[in-house]
Amino acid sequence: MTRDNSLDLLHDARRATATAAAILVLTLGVAASASAFGGPGGHGGHWGHGGPGRAGGPGDALMGQALATLKPQLNLDPAQQQRFDQLVAQGKSAREAGRANHERARAALRAQLAKAEPDLAAAASVADEVQAANLAARRKVRDDWLQLYATFTPAQKAVVREFLSQRVNRAEGYRQRMKGRPAEPRS
Repeated sequence: MTRDNSLDLLHDARRATATAAAILVLTLGVAASASAFGGPGGHGGHWGHGGPGRAGGPGDALMGQALATLKPQLNLDPAQQQRFDQLVAQGKSAREAGRANHERARAALRAQLAKAEPDLAAAASVADEVQAANLAARRKVRDDWLQLYATFTPAQKAVVREFLSQRVNRAEGYRQRMKGRPAEPRS
């Protein structure tokens, strides 16, 4: 093998490594935007799991999920009931929009990867736009649920507080159990 051929092979290997690294970074960006609305990496790492009012990330959605789960125990007045139903519908719309946004980012990545020389910056830009849009929508859903919570009576707030305390304690117990668990072998 000549020196020129060796340099060509080295250059090709570096280019392949750089391309693979760029694809990995871009894929992680798309995964992050996916998690914003129930894609992989979201609550439980499953596609589309979530109850009424869930917009994606477990932190932002916890209030909506709690209120939806506790609806029968809250004894909502007619105004609260009407707002509750609106928020459930808004949460569903937000999830659908988030999934559509996620698919747009995936399509942009697929389109770039189909090219001989993909423009990964263009695909990353779409992924960034999707992530920003989904984050803004998720925060809006969360803030709307918090506005409903602000209308609750002290008794209704106590029901929510107790439920959330139980959820936090259960999550902490799970984390503690996982800390003591041996690492899974990697293949």
